[in-house]
Amino acid sequence: MIVLTKLTESGNNSMENLKLPVALVAAMAIQLAGGVWWVSQQAATITSLEETVSQLGSRMAIEDKVNLKRDAKQALDEIEELWEETEFLWEEANSMAKHMTSIIELQQRIAIIENTLNYVSP
Repeated sequence: MIVLTKLTESGNNSMENLKLPVALVAAMAIQLAGGVWWVSQQAATITSLEETVSQLGSRMAIEDKVNLKRDAKQALDEIEELWEETEFLWEEANSMAKHMTSIIELQQRIAIIENTLNYVSP
């Protein structure tokens, strides 16, 4: 508790006679030291968290790059498989077209032979 002296005879407060208990001064000094310590701990924690965030950001960027490369390679592999299947289908289509052409040619020969037999038969 702060104890102030009585008003002097002239009516002014005299700061010379100000008395402060030693316990109060010690308590304020301890609170001040504790506050400084707490603030320094918070600053250290913030610095540590900033480093962690920076490391995580770098790590995530690297992982994103690796994932992108992997996805691109998978996409290229799928495109190559589709291309090979497409080539196979075109070969099959060409083969079928040749067979159909052969069948049509045979049908035309048979039709000619049938017409010839119709005119030759009595």
